[in-house]
Amino acid sequence: MDGLVFDNRFTRELPADPETAVFPRQVTGACYSRVKPAGASRPRLIAHAEEVSELLDLSLDPTDAGEFARVFSGTRILEGMDPVATCYGGHQFGVWAGQLGDGRAINLGEVVNGRGERWVLQLKGAGPTPYARKGDGFAVLRSSVREFLCSEAMHHLGVPSTRALSLVSTGDSVMRDMLYDGNLKMEPGAVVCRVAPSFTRFGHFEIFASRRDFDTLRHLADHTIRTDFPHLGEPSPEVYAEWFAEVCRTTAEMVVHWMRVGFVHGVMNTDNMSILGLTIDYGPYGWLEGFDPDWTPNTTDAAGRRYRFGNQPHVAHWNLGQLGNALLPLVGEAGPLEEGLATYARTFDAEWGEMMLRKLGLDTFRKGEDESLFTELHAVLQAVETDMTIFFRRLADVGTQEAAAGGEPDGELPAPLRDAYYDPEVVSGRFRADILAWLGRYRARVRQEGTPDPVRRTRMNQVNPKYVLRNYLAQMAIDRAEQDDFTLVSELLDLLRAPYDEQPEREEYAAKRPEWARHRVGCSMLSCSS
Repeated sequence: MDGLVFDNRFTRELPADPETAVFPRQVTGACYSRVKPAGASRPRLIAHAEEVSELLDLSLDPTDAGEFARVFSGTRILEGMDPVATCYGGHQFGVWAGQLGDGRAINLGEVVNGRGERWVLQLKGAGPTPYARKGDGFAVLRSSVREFLCSEAMHHLGVPSTRALSLVSTGDSVMRDMLYDGNLKMEPGAVVCRVAPSFTRFGHFEIFASRRDFDTLRHLADHTIRTDFPHLGEPSPEVYAEWFAEVCRTTAEMVVHWMRVGFVHGVMNTDNMSILGLTIDYGPYGWLEGFDPDWTPNTTDAAGRRYRFGNQPHVAHWNLGQLGNALLPLVGEAGPLEEGLATYARTFDAEWGEMMLRKLGLDTFRKGEDESLFTELHAVLQAVETDMTIFFRRLADVGTQEAAAGGEPDGELPAPLRDAYYDPEVVSGRFRADILAWLGRYRARVRQEGTPDPVRRTRMNQVNPKYVLRNYLAQMAIDRAEQDDFTLVSELLDLLRAPYDEQPEREEYAAKRPEWARHRVGCSMLSCSS
C-alpha cells in the first residue's frame, strides 16, 4: 500500500475552501474542502475485489488485511493522500436543492498506476464533512453491503459503473431511522472504498452556475476536459459543446444498459449523475423482479414515481438539460447545447433498438416490424407477473426452427418459459393466447433471418444475464452480515463475476423472488437511509 503513487491533480489545480474546521456550512468559491476521516475503532476487512486492486497495482497479502482495513476505513492516511470532500449542488426530484456536496464521501487521493491510468479513491461513510448538513457522515453495514456488491455486479454485467475496492466494518455503531418513521436504532457501521477515474457529477457544475460564479465554473470545466477528456483538445466554447455532446452520448449508452438488465437506480437526482457516464451512488436501487415499467425501489419516490424503471430515459434527458443550462455561460449560445441533447435522443434510440435486437438474438433491424415486435413483447411481459431476467434467459432455449409459427402444437407454453411466471395458473385464456401469438411472430422473425437456434442461444446468453443482484439476495447477505457472517457477501461477489455463465452449482441464485420477500423491507422498497 505504501507503494501507491498519488498525483492529486484535482486538489493541485482547483481552488480550496480556506476554512479547515469541519462544521456544516455554505462553501463558496471553492471546489473542495480538506477533511480528515474520522477513523474506525476496530476496522475489519469484510471483502475486497481483487480485480479493482489490480487496477491500482495493489496486492493484498492475507497477513496485511488488518493494515488494509485501517487504510481503507480512513483510520490511517498514507503519504501522498490528500483527503477532501467536494462541493456540488443538484436537482432532487426535479427541484433545485442548492448546495449538497460530499456529505459522507471523502476522496483520499488520485492514484496513477503503472499504465498511466488515473483512479480516484473515495471512502463512503468515513465521517463528517462540511457538506454533511444534518447527517453524521457515517454509513451503516446494510447499505454498504449493497453498494459494494452492486458496484462490482454492474461492472461484470457490462454496465458502465464506478467500482468498489473494499468493504470494511468499523466496529462502531451508527443511529439510523431506516424508514423515516421515527423508529431509530443503532446499526453496525461500515465504509466502502469506491474507485473511478473521476467522481465529478452534473451538480459540480450546477452549483457554480447557480451562484453565477463563472470563473470557478470555467476553472472546473477546463480541469475536467484536460484531465478526463483530453482527446477533445484545449478548452474553448466549441470544445465545451463537444464535451457536453459526449456526456450526452455516454449517458444514453449507460441508461440503455440499465434497461437491458432491469436495473432501477432509484434516485436519479442531478447530483447522482456522473460526468463520465458511469452509474454512481448505489442507494435505494433495485432490480426488476416482475416486469413493471412503473416500479421504483425508492420509498421517497413511491407517490410520484419519478424515478421508476420506464421513466429513466426521460429523466436522464431532463438531467442533461440542467447540465446544459449550467454550461451555457461557457458555450455562449444555446444551439450547440441543444444539439448535444439531440445527440442523447439519437444515441438512445439507436442503442435501444440494437440492444433489443441482441436480447432477442436477431441480426438486423427492420424498423416497422421490429418496433412492433418489441412493443408487443413489453405488453405481454406486463400482462401477468413475469420475471424479466428469467424470461429473456429462457427465451434463448425456446426452439424456433422446428416449431409452427402459431406456437406450441398443444397450445401450451414452451417448457423453458414456464418458470418465468410468478403464478403460472393465471397464464391462461387470453393471456396465454397473447403470449403464444407473440412467440409465433418471434419464431417467424428468427426463421426469416435463418439463424440456427444454437447460434441464437449463444448470442442471447451473452447479453441476457442468468444472475443479477436480486433484492432478496442482497438482503440475505445483509441479514447474515449483521450476525457477523460474511460468507454470503463473498459468495455473491464471486457469483456476480460471471453473470452470463451457467454456474450449475449455484442454480438457486437464479430463482425467482420468493414470496417471503415480496413486501419485506430491503427486498421490495428501500429508503435513502444509510
